[in-house]
Formats: sequence, structure tokens, C-alpha cells
Amino acid sequence: MALSFCGNKSNAYSVTKGVLNNPCFVDALNLVPHVFLLFITFPILFIGWGSQSSKVQIHHNTWLHFPGHNMRWILTFLLLLVHVCEFSEGIVCNMVMGTNHLHLFMPAFMGFVAATTSVIYYHNIETSNFPKLLLVLFIYWVLAFITKSIKLWKFAEDKDASQYLRLYITALLVILYGLLMAVEINVIRVRVRKHISRYKVKPPEDLQDLGVRFLQPFVNLLSKATYWWMNPLIVGAHKRPIELKKIGKLPIAMRALTNYLRLKDAYEDQRTPEDPDRSPSIWRSMYRAFGRPILLSSTFRYLADLLGFAGPLCISGIVEQLNCEKDPNYHMSYRELLENSSILAVLLFLALILQRTFLQASYYVTIETGINMRGALLAMIYNKILRLSTSNMSMGEMTLGQINNLVAIETNQLMWFLFLCPNLWAMPVQIVMGIILLRHFMGPSALVGASVIVLLAPVQYLIATKLADTQKITLEHSTDRVKKTTEILKGIKLLKLYAWENIFCDSVEETRGKELTSLRTFAFYTSMSIFMNAAIPIAAVLATFVTYHILNEKGPSPSQAFAALSLFHILVTPLFLLSTVVRFAVKALVRRLTDFLGSLPSPPFSFHSISGQLTMIVGQVGCGKSSLLLAMLGEMQAIEGGVYWSNKNRNSVAYAAQKSWLLNATVEENITFGSPFNKQRYKAVIDACSLQPDIDLLPFGDQTEIGERGINLSGGQRQRICVARALYQNTNIVFLDDPFSALDIHLSDHLMQEGILKFLQDDKRTVVLVTHKLQYLIHADWIIAMKDGTVLREGTLKDIQTHDVELYDHWKTLMNRQDQELEKVSQTTLERKTLRRAFYSREAKNQIDDEDEGDRFLFSEDDDNFSTTTNRRSKIPWKVCWCYLSSGGFFMVFLMIFSKLLKHSVIVAIDYWLANWTSKISNSSGTDMYNMSDSYSLLVFIILCAAGITLCLITSLTVEFLGLSAATNLHHNLLNKIIHAPIRFFDITPLGQILNRFSADTNIIDQHIPSTLESLTRSTLLCLSGIGVIASITPIFLVALVPLAVAFYFIQKYFRVASKDLQDLDDSTQLPLLCHFSETAEGLTTIRAFRHEARFKQRMLELTDTNNTAYLFLSAANRWLEVRTDYLGAVIVLAAAAASIWSFHYGLHPGGLVGLGLTYALTVTNYLNWVVRNLADLEVQMAAVKKVNSFLSTESENYEDASQVPENWPQDGEIKIQGLCVRYDPMLKPVLKHVNAYIKPGQKVGICGRTGSGKSSLSLAFFNMVDVFEGKIIIDGIDICKLPLQTLRSRLSIILQDPVLFSGSIRFNLDPEKMCTDDRLWEALEIAQLKNMVKALPGGLDAVVTEGGENFSVGQRQLFCLARAFVRKSSIFIMDEATASIDMATENILQKVVMTAFADRTVVTIAHRVSSILDAEQVLVFSSGILVESDSGPNLLAQEESLFSVLVRTHK
Repeated sequence: MALSFCGNKSNAYSVTKGVLNNPCFVDALNLVPHVFLLFITFPILFIGWGSQSSKVQIHHNTWLHFPGHNMRWILTFLLLLVHVCEFSEGIVCNMVMGTNHLHLFMPAFMGFVAATTSVIYYHNIETSNFPKLLLVLFIYWVLAFITKSIKLWKFAEDKDASQYLRLYITALLVILYGLLMAVEINVIRVRVRKHISRYKVKPPEDLQDLGVRFLQPFVNLLSKATYWWMNPLIVGAHKRPIELKKIGKLPIAMRALTNYLRLKDAYEDQRTPEDPDRSPSIWRSMYRAFGRPILLSSTFRYLADLLGFAGPLCISGIVEQLNCEKDPNYHMSYRELLENSSILAVLLFLALILQRTFLQASYYVTIETGINMRGALLAMIYNKILRLSTSNMSMGEMTLGQINNLVAIETNQLMWFLFLCPNLWAMPVQIVMGIILLRHFMGPSALVGASVIVLLAPVQYLIATKLADTQKITLEHSTDRVKKTTEILKGIKLLKLYAWENIFCDSVEETRGKELTSLRTFAFYTSMSIFMNAAIPIAAVLATFVTYHILNEKGPSPSQAFAALSLFHILVTPLFLLSTVVRFAVKALVRRLTDFLGSLPSPPFSFHSISGQLTMIVGQVGCGKSSLLLAMLGEMQAIEGGVYWSNKNRNSVAYAAQKSWLLNATVEENITFGSPFNKQRYKAVIDACSLQPDIDLLPFGDQTEIGERGINLSGGQRQRICVARALYQNTNIVFLDDPFSALDIHLSDHLMQEGILKFLQDDKRTVVLVTHKLQYLIHADWIIAMKDGTVLREGTLKDIQTHDVELYDHWKTLMNRQDQELEKVSQTTLERKTLRRAFYSREAKNQIDDEDEGDRFLFSEDDDNFSTTTNRRSKIPWKVCWCYLSSGGFFMVFLMIFSKLLKHSVIVAIDYWLANWTSKISNSSGTDMYNMSDSYSLLVFIILCAAGITLCLITSLTVEFLGLSAATNLHHNLLNKIIHAPIRFFDITPLGQILNRFSADTNIIDQHIPSTLESLTRSTLLCLSGIGVIASITPIFLVALVPLAVAFYFIQKYFRVASKDLQDLDDSTQLPLLCHFSETAEGLTTIRAFRHEARFKQRMLELTDTNNTAYLFLSAANRWLEVRTDYLGAVIVLAAAAASIWSFHYGLHPGGLVGLGLTYALTVTNYLNWVVRNLADLEVQMAAVKKVNSFLSTESENYEDASQVPENWPQDGEIKIQGLCVRYDPMLKPVLKHVNAYIKPGQKVGICGRTGSGKSSLSLAFFNMVDVFEGKIIIDGIDICKLPLQTLRSRLSIILQDPVLFSGSIRFNLDPEKMCTDDRLWEALEIAQLKNMVKALPGGLDAVVTEGGENFSVGQRQLFCLARAFVRKSSIFIMDEATASIDMATENILQKVVMTAFADRTVVTIAHRVSSILDAEQVLVFSSGILVESDSGPNLLAQEESLFSVLVRTHK
């Protein structure tokens, strides 16, 4: 057909009736403005005007300078849409003509190009701030408005014009051009006025801040809708991991402070002058502060849901029109246009694009509002915490757990409720609309299908509730299991020495059994939930079509069938979500939050002060010393009287609490505590508190992070840091609450002399000191003696000596007792020794790691860090996935794969059968043969649906139970590997890291991976089956699929890497925020005493903003993905529709298959983004399997050995040590070198030496717990290295330096093997002098022992350990520095028992204090791993030059 603008008719170019009366010339006139714009703007766009751009330098090219920006973009989008309609109408009309009439569609096409150019041109002018060039656009809008008005005027002259679609399209274009012209006039007006007034245009404050990287509020509308501004971040993540610096700060409007002020104003506004005591509603406050964006989000949601129904309508229209397509007229009505299948395909594509854009916009606005609200609530809760009275906390009215609950759970529940809020009011509309459309397509039978869905909705709600309840029970069992595992790991050394690993392992397995029972229930309900979601559409379709067949005696047409199928899929989602939303709504009823915000704050106080002197407060435990300090700080509720300071308002007070409180920060930050760093002052404080030796042991010195997330220091070390903090602050007043309680006598003296008397007194600071160390009273300027909450006596020591002789004598007696403690070994030495050992182990580990990176035995968290190589970061961890699946069992894996494939095959078969059946109906007449065929088709359809529903149940169960099987096996293997690992493994692997495997990682494996795996396999198979069906119907579709598949590959590749980084950032920024809340609640008194509330508040706001930034970026990345996959899906639908229509016109397949192809194309659109999201989630979750798996390669100790050992071995207790060489690891140097010794049966042997000399290593060698690489130890004629470990360790007894008790009963702690009678246990307790104490306890032997034996003193715990050693009738008894951490009285009991009860046994004592082994029958003295001296104690003492004599002298 020849191309011509006006056609080939002779009168086509005739102007006899006037130029404007020829429609072709009017259309040509309409081309003029478009050509003008393209001719003017292209040179400007391509040549560029960068040199004339704005002089205001900003780092983002996102500054939107002109008013009416959003209005212009919306109008331009509408203009483009109308041009598409005009072009479509022109093309369809052109097909009627005998020749091509370009004037029917060419102006529309040029208008579309010009409108696109106008928005690109405008965007560049706006971001470069060059308003003069807007004149071109203004001229264009004016010309376009005039030419379209002429066309409209000419149409209006025709009497029949009201029937023509072209009239309405032209009218719309005139309105749009007029509005765009008005927008342009407004921009010019505003800029001219600013120019005249010489107003300097400044960019928004956020864009001037180089740190703000979250640009969603500042970019143009297209970038907002498509998240185009996220491209550099997501693509860049592929080359380099996203770090906190990269995501920067939040815009001011989204910061926690801004939103807190907004919420606070809304909260306070509810208190009226008439009713000031009225309790404000947090719900009303949230609505007032954040209601508008939620309404906007709901509007977007309504639009998206309504556009969602375009899918079924268009499918119905396309299928129907393909079977009865009519030739269009030259002048078309809108009805005729909508009866064209090609036009419907384009409308379906546009509707999908708009629907997905509105849906993602709704999600984004809701999430942003939810995050803003959470930030505001956290700030509100934090402010309230800072004003909580101490009595609220100490009386248990508000516990730390409740505060953590508010912060971590309740605010998140509110946020999630807000996320789901638009669903709450959009879903009823969606359901009603769906049922109306179903009724329209399928008649009364649709109501049967809809009732199936509605009636099963309560069942889904019930399942969701049961799931929540089961999760709670699972959490309780999980907590119990982790608690038991923690105990095992803390006492692992004792378990190994006593060969009790299997007993405690069984205890954990028992708890794990209970946990697995509830996990089984959880898996069942999850399966039911998945099953309901998959089976309900099948059941609804089956019920509808069977009813339709019964009522109409025939099946539905293809257009009815596939429209109904799409509608049922749309209906299931809101009903499934409804149960979740209702559950969150019930959970989000914020009674606890309202109660907390209404609780009493700390009462205000006014004070007077003591003059600059050292005041000491003394008295018995519980007499009110600490309470007096707290009252002075305003932390107690005053019933009467008050404390008066010299100033009306007290200044900052440096306060060191009795219970040491540290920040999760470096040592330096804990000491300076927000004050400026002064090197000289800092050093003086460190020296005064004797902290330098401790700091030297830390891996990074005073830059080492301590506290909850860092190195756990001992009580004394923590106490000294707290005192150092009080000393460092430049305040006039210092309160020290019992600073010596956790310190030994030497340190106490040093702190008193150097810290308090010298450092503080030299500064003329007022010091109030609470203490039990009465020997320091001589230094006090003033003494306050307290008793039962009242002041018993006050004055100087001389006053008390004169006026209260009895009290003074009582003090003297106590002082003498305290002086005797000087003999006690330095506790600090022990603390430093523990610290040194811990870091010696870490250093050794690092050394080994450096030497052998491939050694999997030494797994480190560093393995989880990102590799900077592009390949590794984008690679899916298939090996780890296979490891997980194989842990579930090969049969379960086969069953899952087979059932999944079969299920999706059956679902495709159902839809394929439906397509063929309905196609036959539409093509046949009502013959008897047809009726038989129809009944047969219905029967097959019912059988297929029943099979589909059954397979839905089987697949949902197999995936969940495969996950449960994998979780069971992985935990069992992990527990067995860890508990049987060599003791060296526990020295070099941090406890927290091992615990993480049993807590967080096990939780992910238990509960998260199965559901993610199910969702991933389901969405992947749905997409693949959808694409397969479309390709089988129209093979030409595969041509379009190739570029789409390439695009999809790159989208998922980039997203997965960025998503993982952002997920990690979100997780890593959440922990410091939660820690800061619990830290603040614990240290309230200290923070308020120092007057540091504002600093802590600022820190909380920063941490909240950091976490919110990570979460917002993660959310924006998810939107970025979904928009792109949704648009890809829309293109798939368009390609499928075009291919189907083309194939149908060539008679390649019936109309029913077109409906099938389009229904599957819509399914692909819905599930495409879930494939990527689930893949990214699974990749993150598989890291847990990788971490657990890396521990499974840990080398185990060799417990399997069939050597036969006599029942009563060792009977005599004879020990021969021959050429013994010992090391902790093959990579490390020996710790014992060529040791030779002989210990006679029943002999009492002492082993001594300086720290690190190898004496404790020898005790471990007796139990074969270290690498004996040369020489041997022979006990009663048997080489211990040839014995099974279980046998060897179960026949020897040991008491360790640190007493270890486990939670349970006293009976369990003495005899976990349940081998002894009660008489034997009572005998052991009597020997340990604990019998009377235990008898007094409720339950006697069955009395409760709390975790770590905290309900007993250290001395009592050590005596229990002694009783435990006695219970085991062993002829060899080893004491490894057992008296190092106990008091004198307990030590005397221990020594007495050793001499009497253990008289016939061989006793090896590793002595920390040499004086305890002076009378030993044999003393072995070690130095640097070599045995240097061996003789009896008295003999060695007689030799003045002996090392033993030197050690005795230095320790005295």
C-alpha cells in the first residue's frame, strides 16, 4: 500500500471549501508545533549549555528549581497517554481506508515524540537552572493549544461529532495544552518576580549537605516512580561493598528529631487547659502526625487495586474479540476502539505499568512513614527512660526486659501495622469489586466460588493465630536450649576433665527434642498456610465451573473462564493478607506503650552542698549508704526534708556507682565520657587506678572496645574504669560508691593514696566516699556512720573516738581483720593472668591464620566478610545450598523436587484442559455428542483439580519437613562436633561466636530457610511454567524473551549483591541502637549525675537515624527491583498478547489458548520480583548454614578406642613422667620440654613456678587434653595416651581454679552420672563442711542451683567442687590453683580435707601461692616449660639459691 499524507483520492488535497475545512490540512497544521519544538530543542540538547548552568555548586544534580514541577510531570504523563490513544485510534481508522492516510496517526506520533522531548528538555533546564530557555516550551504550548483548538472547533461543527472518539481525544489535548501553558506562565511569573526583587535562589538545606545521599524526596517524578536515582548505588555495589559512609545521612524531614517533635506536639496538644491531667492517646497522636502520608499511600493503593482489575477485563475482551472481530468505521466510537484486540493488549500493558507504579509508590510512602513514626516513638520512649525514677527500675515496675520489649518489638509491630494499614481499607474494596466482576462474567455460579474463598478466610486466620502461638512456645524451648548450651560452653573444661560431655550433651538434646516437637507443629501450620493459599484458587475455580455447568448445562466460554481464573487469583491475596493484617492490628494495640509514656518521671530536687573535703560514709550492708548518695543526686523520692546545694541547681557530679557500668565503647571513651581529651590528665588517672598493666594486655590498648559487644573484663577491672571516669571529669564534686568492693588490698591502697588523696584532694574537689574499708577512716575530713537508714554518728574520727568509744572499738576490731587479708593473694594478678591467657590464645590463632589461611579448623567470622571480587559477590552459594539440602536427607529432597514438578505440571494441565474445553464450547453447537464430550471434559477437570489440591498439600508438607529434617541433623552434628572438640578449639574461638551458631544461626535454619526455600521454588516454577506455556502456544514469543531474560539476569545480579550489603547494614546498625537503650536504662543514675542526658539523647538520635537510613535504602532497593521486574512483566504480557493475536490471525491456535497464555503472563508479572527477592533472602540465610558447616569440619578428640582397662585402674596412684614434651597446637612452640618425674603412690606433690612456666599445662597433660608429641605419662603401669579419653578422664579427679556449678540441683552437680547413693553424697558434703548448710536448704540434695551457682558464694562453690571430687573415688587427685580465688577460711577447710579425707590418695597441687606447699613431700619447680628443681619442700627451702626459695621470699 502506497504511503501518502492525505491518501490517494483526487479530492484529498482539495481546498475549494476552505483550507480549514479540509481535515487533512488541519492535521498538517497540528504537526507544525511539534516540528517547531523538535527543531529548536534538539540543537540545544545535543550542543549543550553546561557553561551557562547555575553558579550554586551542589553535589547532587537533583535540585528542582521551578514551581509546579510535579504538576508538569503529571500533565505530561497524561498528555503521553492521550497521544497513545490518539495514535491507536488513527492506526485502526487507517486500516479501514483503501490507502494509507498518514494524517490520521502521524500528528499523534509526532505529538508523542514532542511531549517526550519537552519533558527531557525541561528536566535539563530545571536541573541546570536556566529559566530563559523555558520560553521555547511556552511558545510550543501556545502553538499546540491554538492548532488543537482549531481542530476541536472544526469537529464541533459536525452534528454527529458527539459519537466520535476523536472529538473527546482532541478536547482532552486542548485542556492539557492549556494547563501546561498555565504552568509555564506561572514559572515565568515567579522567576521574573524573584529577578526584580533580586532574591537569591538557594538550594534546599539537605542538598547543600554533602552527607545526604537519600535523594527520593528531591528527584523528579519519573526518578521517584522508578527509583532511577538508586542506579549508581546498586550498580556500584557490584564492584565495592556498600558501607555506612556510602549511604550517608537522612534528609532533615526524615530524621528522628524532626519526627519526634512532630509526634510530641500532636501528643501534647491533646492536653487542654481545661483538662491538663488528661492522658493523651498515642493512636490519635500518630494519626495527627503521620495521617496525611498514610492517606496518600491509601489513594495510591486504591488506584493500583482498581487498575489491577484491568487484567481480567482485558483478557476477557481480547479472547472475545478474537472470535468475533468486526471491521471498524472511519469515525470510531470509544466502544469500537475497545473492541479491538490489539488496542486492548496495549491498554493492558499501560494499565499494568500504571498499576505497578502506583502499588510501589503506595508501599514506599507507607514504609517511609512507618520508619519516620518508629524514629519518633523511639525518641519518645528514650526521653521517657531518661526521666524514669530509680524506684520504677529498682522496684521492678519497669524492668530492662520490658524496655527492650518496647524498643525491639512493640515499635516494630506498630511500624509493620502501619506498613499493612493501606491493605486494611483497600482490601474490602478489592474483594467487593472482584465479586461484582465475577458475578458479571459467571453469573450466580461466581458467588459459589467467592463463598469458598470467604468461608475459608477464618480458617486462614485460625492457622495464622496458631502459628504465632507455636512460635512463642518454640522461642521458650529455644531460649532454654541456648541457656543450657551456654552453661556447657562456659564449663567445657570441667566437662572434659570429668568426661561428662555426653551427659550434658543428652540434656541439651532432650531440650532440643521439645523444641523440635514445637517446630514440627510450626512446620505443619506453615504447610497448612501455604497449602490454603495455593489450593483455595483451585477449589474456588472448581466450585464455580461445576456450578456453572449445572446451572447452564454447559461450560463457560474462554473469555469468561480466563477472566474468572484471573479474578480468583486477585481475590485470594487480599483474603490471605487480611488474616495477617488483623493479627498485627490486635498485636499493635499499644496499651503497654501508652502505660509506659504515662509512668511517673523522676521527681525534681533542690540541694545544698558540703564544703570541699573528703567525707566518708560507713556502715553495715543495707544500712542506706548508697541510698543517701542517690538521694543527694535526686534519685530517691523524698518523703520529707531535702538536700541543699550551694547553687540552686546542682552542677554535674562525677559519680562511680557500686555496680560498675560501662559503655559499649573503647576504654578511652569510657574514661573520658564525653569530656575533651587531655593527655596529661588521662595518664595521671590511668596511673592512679593502676589500669596501665591491664590496658597493655588488651589487643588494641585503650582503643579496644569493651562492654557487651567487646572484651568482657573482670569485676575489678570494670570497677577501676568506672572510678577512672569519675576522676577524669573536671567536676567540683565526686561521689564514689564503694569503689574498693571488687579490688584487692594492694590496688585499694594505691587508689586511695594516688587517686583520692593525691589526685582529687590536690584539685580541691569535694569527695563523698562510701566504703567498708575502715582502715582509710584516718584520711577522712568528715565521717558519717549509718545504721538502719539513719545517721548513727557524724564528725571527725577524733570526735567519734572521744564521744562514742564503743563504736570506735568495734571499728578497730574490724580493721584488724581486714589487715589479715594482706596475706591474701593479689586478685588483680589473677584477673590479668586470665586476660593474658585469653589474648595469648587469640594471638596464637591469628598467627596460625596468617600461616595457613586454608586451615578450616580455625574458622573465623572473617570468612563471612565480603570478598571484594565481583565474581564471588554475585555468585550464588550452590555448594552451601546442596549441603543444606543433603542434611535434610536425599529421599526428602527427591520427594520435594518430584512433588513440586508434578504439582506445577498438574496446575498447567488444569488450565490447559480448561482452555481446550472452553474453546470446544465456543466452537460447537448443542448436539448430543457435544453434551457427552462436555460431561467428560468436566469430569477430567474435576479429577485434575482434586489432584492439584492434593499435590499442593504434599508439596507444602515436604518442603517444611525437609527443612525440619535438615535443622535436626545440622544442630545434632554441630552439638556433637563442638562438645567433642579439643580444649584448644575453645581457647582460640570466642565463646560469643560459638553461641551465635547455636542461637541466631540455628534459629535461621530452623524457621526462616524452609519458608524462603518454599517461596523461591514456588515462584520460580510458576514463572518457568508460565513462560513455558506462553512459548508452547506462541513460539514466536521466545524472540522477545531473549532480551527480556538478559535484562532480568542483570537486574537480579546487581540487586542481590546490593540487597545483601544493605541487609547487613540494617542488621549491624540495629544492635548498637538496642544496646544504647539497655545501656542507658542500666546507667540512668550515672548519666543523670554527670548531667549527660543531652549527649546520650543526641547519640540515640544518631543511632536511630543510621539504622533508619539503612532500612530506607534497603526498602528503596526492594522498590527498585520490583519496579523493574514489574515493568519486565508488563513487557512479557504485551509480547505474549501480541504473539497470541498474531498467531490467532494466522489460525495457529484457538482463542481459549490466547486466554491461557495471557493469564500465565499475568502470573509471571506477579511472581518475577519474588524470585529475585527470595533468592537474595536465601543467599543471606545460607550464610548461617555456611557458618555452622564450617564448625562441622572441626577436628574431634579421639573418643573411640577399644583398649581394655582394669575396672579398678588406677588403684595405687603411681605416676611416671618420662621425657614429656607438650604443646597446645602443632603450629605452636612446646610449653613443656623433656620433663622427667616420678610420683609415688599416695604422695602429696606440689608444683610451682612463675606465670607461664607450664605448671597448668602439666595438669592438662594428665588428662590428655594437650598435644603430647614426645615422651609419655604412665599411671599405674599404663601409658595414658593409649587409653580411651572417656576411660582416662572418668578415673581421675580435679578441682579447678574457677569453681564451676551448673543450673539444676545439688545432687546433679555432685553426681550427674547418677552413680552414687544419697549417703555417699551426704558424706562428701560433710567432708566439705557443707552438710549443715545444704540440710537447711529447701529440698536438701534437690535444692536448686541457679545458673553458674550464683546463689552460693565463691567459697561455697569451691567446696562443692571439692565434694564433687571426693564423690569420684579416684586414687589421683589434682588441684589446679584451687585456692587462688577463695578466702582464707575456705582455703583452710580445703587443706584440712586434703590432709585427712584424701590421705591415701596421690594429691598433685598446682600452687599459686607457694606458702601452701611448703610441707609437700615432693615439690616440682618449673621455669619456661622445663622442670628445674625436684625435691621435698623443706629440702628446697634449705637451699637459699634455689628457685623455690626465691619464689617463697618474693610471695611473702
